[in-house]
Amino acid sequence: MVHIRDVWVNWFEGEENGYNVCDFFEWRSDDRIEVLDQAILIKVSQELYDYIENHLSDLPEDLLEAVHQQSYLRKNMSRIQLDYCFIATDGAGIIAVDTMGYKTPIRKSRLTPRQDQIVYEMLEQNQFETFELKEKHEPKEYHILSPDPDDMRGLTRKERQLKQLLYMALDQLYHSGNDAEVRYWYTEWNPRDYVRIQMMTRDEAWHELYNEVKAGWSKQHHHLCEAMVKGQAFFEKLWELEHGESVK
Repeated sequence: MVHIRDVWVNWFEGEENGYNVCDFFEWRSDDRIEVLDQAILIKVSQELYDYIENHLSDLPEDLLEAVHQQSYLRKNMSRIQLDYCFIATDGAGIIAVDTMGYKTPIRKSRLTPRQDQIVYEMLEQNQFETFELKEKHEPKEYHILSPDPDDMRGLTRKERQLKQLLYMALDQLYHSGNDAEVRYWYTEWNPRDYVRIQMMTRDEAWHELYNEVKAGWSKQHHHLCEAMVKGQAFFEKLWELEHGESVK
């Protein structure tokens, strides 16, 4: 068994997509950083690493048995034993996981650059059993509320959060907006196409709007998101969490 000491973790809870488990340089001063007094390090196949990073499904039983009660959280002056907490690497990516006593990777974190370096050194200095994903699983299907990584590539943490908020507003528009509302918001996004948009069906307008906002993040995206969330308490709260200010 190989263990690493004094590991800083910034848990992202309930995240099924790895792009929402932020790298160290995106950690914020108001994030709640914890310290693992001791964490077990395991080697996994590339397929299993992807499964851990991008799913919230049950982990292999042999992996759970190997890591059981091998890691400790430091809290004040005490050590708290964690049932299933570990650091996994496939030799390229590195991720910390805490199942909170369950069998799924509920909490995930990246490591600091220094700890990443220690993991790579440990890989060179020690022999590891490689845990595999033995059962076949279906390829992951992405959708508007679990966006494809391509939709988020190159965006900052704030931009990713706002883009997912925009997608939530668009999803609500799809399910509850009438024809005029859908055409209105597409016109807000693309006013130069006003005449063509007025000739579209509700579904045509919504799908063209959705397909056009998929690429990147811009001031245009920002303005559309701000306008769409205005007057909706839950969405406004999420907006404020990213901006520290109310919707204008």
